[in-house]
Amino acid sequence: MIFNSIIPLPYYTPVFYNIILFIILIAFLNLQTKGYAILNTQKKENASLILLLFVVLYMGLRPLSGYYFGDMGVYYHNFLFYASGGEITRSRDLLWNIFMKLSSSIMTAQLFFILCATLYVVPLYKAAKNWLGVDRYFLFLMLVASFSFWSYGTNGIRNGIATSIFVLGLSYYKHRYWQFGLIMFSYFIHGSIIIPMIAFMLTLFYKNPKHYLMGWLIAIPISLIFGGLMETFFMSLGFGGQRAGYLTMREFDDQFSSTGFRWDFLIYSAAAVYAGYYFIIKKEFKDKVYIQLFNIYVTANAFWILVIRASFSNRFAYLSWFLMAVIIFYPFFKKQFFKKQQRVLAYTVLIYFGFTYFMFFIK
Repeated sequence: MIFNSIIPLPYYTPVFYNIILFIILIAFLNLQTKGYAILNTQKKENASLILLLFVVLYMGLRPLSGYYFGDMGVYYHNFLFYASGGEITRSRDLLWNIFMKLSSSIMTAQLFFILCATLYVVPLYKAAKNWLGVDRYFLFLMLVASFSFWSYGTNGIRNGIATSIFVLGLSYYKHRYWQFGLIMFSYFIHGSIIIPMIAFMLTLFYKNPKHYLMGWLIAIPISLIFGGLMETFFMSLGFGGQRAGYLTMREFDDQFSSTGFRWDFLIYSAAAVYAGYYFIIKKEFKDKVYIQLFNIYVTANAFWILVIRASFSNRFAYLSWFLMAVIIFYPFFKKQFFKKQQRVLAYTVLIYFGFTYFMFFIK
């Protein structure tokens, strides 16, 4: 209870965003003056570990509140059900239910949420390390600064853990058994991973990023013209099990600032699409890992575009958005693209988190 004993519950989430803002501003100023040399190897290691420890503890030690943290209340209720002797009655997402049942028998609810935060954050840290080595601090920071990061660590907890393990699996590109195993593992935590998993499988056989980009562009007019027909079609295919119902339910429309064709979030999604286009096609960045990540992102995001009018389409958007920081920032640490690349990176960092900060405080 380190943090929630001194931070009033209504301010708990705003404090997190303001702390990240402070860290982002420091990174921005340092990049402007010192470039990539802002930290030596040991300092980069220390900064990465401090950020990791802070995020895990701050997120994991948050108060037990469903009012301020959405579905956290549901998870807490289910935890108490298992702790009182309740049995697993659902086969869907079986791995998660086994994990919760086991946890409820050996730990308190607060420790359970600390463990959930660990399973959510540590895989992102490890993935950043697998991709960038000592430069992982910047990528890890941007993953933490992403638009949906806090929400899927405190509200959509199971989905967040599944996508983090999926990201970790992608980072094991040199070890296929680990890669396939972790990706399958993530699916049994949350079935919605089937969408990025199908995208991943597709990229194993077809790799041309120009065609993936064309598919993403074509998805926009298809969604505009056919609208709800696409939602009905994908629901008939059973995508995501229960989550397929999110495509057509309208009784929850008033929970969102607006429904319909979300041009604002389409533009947000397009930022990563443009980044991939710029690096891969315009600058001829031939990194095979990056090309695969870009292809996965645009495929999963195109699926969301097709169901963009759904009440819970934000949940489908997240199935591509969790890769956005990687798509935008990975190339900066692999190749020189700009004359003053560290300054371009500095402003990109500021704009990227600026959107996150703006969206939180205007909602």
